[in-house]
Amino acid sequence: MILTTLALSLFIDPPYPVTPTEPVTETLHGVELTDDYRWLEDLEADSPQVEAWTTEQNDHTRAMLDQLPCRKELSDKLARLMTVGSVSAPSMRGNLYFYRKRSGEENQSVLYACEGIDGTPRALLDPNKLDADGLISLDWYVPNHDGSLVAFGLSRAGDEMSKLHVMRTRDGDWLADEIPGKVSLAGWAPDGRAFLYSRLADPSDAYSRVIKWHEIGRNQRHDPTLLRQEEPSRIPFASLSENGRWMMCGLSDGWSRNDLWVVDFDRWERDGTMNKIPVAVGLDGRFRPIALLGDRMWMTSTFDAPNGMIWTVDLNAPDQENWRVVVPEQKDVLRGVSHARGMLVARYIEDVVTKFERFDMEGRSLGKLETPGLGSASLSTEDDRTEAFMTYSSYNEPRTIYRVDLRNGERTLWERPDVPVDPSSVVVKQVFATSPDGTRVPYFLVHRKDVEPDGDNPCLIYGYGGFNISMEPRFIASYFPWFEAGGVLAVANLRGGGEYGEAWHRAGMLESKQNVFDDLYAVAEDLIESKWTTSSQLAVMGGSNGGLLTGVAATQRPDLFACAISSVPLLDMLRYHQFLMAKFWVPEYGSSEDSKQFEWLRRYSPYHNIDEGTDYPAMLIKAGENDNRVHPLHARKMAARLQALAGNDPGEKPILLWVDRDSGHGAGKPLELRIRDLVDTWSFIMWQTGLCR
Repeated sequence: MILTTLALSLFIDPPYPVTPTEPVTETLHGVELTDDYRWLEDLEADSPQVEAWTTEQNDHTRAMLDQLPCRKELSDKLARLMTVGSVSAPSMRGNLYFYRKRSGEENQSVLYACEGIDGTPRALLDPNKLDADGLISLDWYVPNHDGSLVAFGLSRAGDEMSKLHVMRTRDGDWLADEIPGKVSLAGWAPDGRAFLYSRLADPSDAYSRVIKWHEIGRNQRHDPTLLRQEEPSRIPFASLSENGRWMMCGLSDGWSRNDLWVVDFDRWERDGTMNKIPVAVGLDGRFRPIALLGDRMWMTSTFDAPNGMIWTVDLNAPDQENWRVVVPEQKDVLRGVSHARGMLVARYIEDVVTKFERFDMEGRSLGKLETPGLGSASLSTEDDRTEAFMTYSSYNEPRTIYRVDLRNGERTLWERPDVPVDPSSVVVKQVFATSPDGTRVPYFLVHRKDVEPDGDNPCLIYGYGGFNISMEPRFIASYFPWFEAGGVLAVANLRGGGEYGEAWHRAGMLESKQNVFDDLYAVAEDLIESKWTTSSQLAVMGGSNGGLLTGVAATQRPDLFACAISSVPLLDMLRYHQFLMAKFWVPEYGSSEDSKQFEWLRRYSPYHNIDEGTDYPAMLIKAGENDNRVHPLHARKMAARLQALAGNDPGEKPILLWVDRDSGHGAGKPLELRIRDLVDTWSFIMWQTGLCR
């Protein structure tokens, strides 16, 4: 260890803040469980005892991290990298182009509009002027069809409780319309006089989502409810056809299936008749509308097609026997479809790399749409044009936006950031490890070109493994101090994600969740066997579901890792479903209320699998006080129990907790806090893997 224990001993007397135990014993399915730290759950966030304890933990963490010798250099480097500007792909409405851009040291992105793509940009909404501390963020924006109005959502301190507002584009004036309650827009009426939206009927109840209809100028209290959440794990969603004739709506059951109906919206507006016509109800698959022309709908589905396919449905005869296949299932995974005038552009991934193919509306191929390289790409299109914008990125290619003519595939550079690093200085490889059951698990290996597998390299594994989310290549400038110092990055494509379709997702959920963790260990062992690193130089990092991943890794295989970063994590898997919006995730994880699922969860729940006296990896556990997804109680309880039971030397391999009082699940942080968090993370990793000098 380069930084001596003596150097840190000044900060660890006593080793950790004192944490009282207040045992609560209960019996679940015949198993007696004692929780010494139930008091740290503090659901109302008003306990003086928890407040004081959290402050002591934060102060202890600051004392240890702030004196690390590499911190100043890291802070300077990361500040330069994080002040590089960013821009989003434009949304197109008529001759208007809307996009978000952050320049220099701005805390939050600003919404711009311009006449024509080469017009002079005009700032429509600058969140930086709404709050001196930079804590107000623009969560989303949706212009109406002609671009004359823009609906947008604002939230504060990362709480993601978006409040909807409406702005007039020509002069930037805000209208009186204001809707609170974690709002998102579901579709504008064609004439811009009204819109469909989703919100929480009760902002304190995560399971009270409703779909409503709002007319501009009407008080939102009078908005009629069109669809209501009836069960905690069934989430309502809706969208409106471009012509306003049809509303597509449904209920999602987790990330593997949903029901889908259509409603004759013209009739509802005429006489209030809400007749839900079933399209796909009770079928085992995902169904997502992608386009609607006249009375004909195109949708993607994983029903009997785990890699995804495209169907067309006559909404006047929507029974399943009348569906018609437009694009059949391919060997590559269909991850999305964009609709442009006269064509569908399918986004596939092959071994986690993006591929596009264009089709006409009847499914005839119009040829591939080439990407700049082997990376991740997305497409921004509109129904009324073949002009599009492609966003492309890879680990050694900054996020770049191209203007594309979909008729011939020609693309021109629109925006590329000027980053203060040399992206070509690192090399990217795709490698495959073998999990214990024989499954090939891909991972991306990224490092400086001159770094060799000599058995002496610090290495970081990043993983997620859940909810059908794919870990695709992307450029992250803040990794470059790690690369410059000789560190190796491995991004693991674990089961539970969407890299190989719905079958890959289901192989890492519910009773199969252990596969995700085994895949991670296979990647770790492959890195060690291939001489890229050693267990004493190997770090693992993840957030949210990835925070669960790192918590499990630290408790199941403490021998494999030097340290773990667990951000906004789920860690008490026997009680997780009782807090905030976590019942939404029961279809993914299961629930301890079910005796069989209780056994699955108990086997890997990190909080319940800490053994007294075991030497665990050093851990930095991070949470957000305003998190409306994952309650900070998970991080609090895990830190307390590990500090009490782990055999680690608190000076060399500490268990640290950081609860950010000005953030939530991660979105909306101002620049200064993002830089501080990155410096905390990288200085901790570099310290524990031997790079912090």
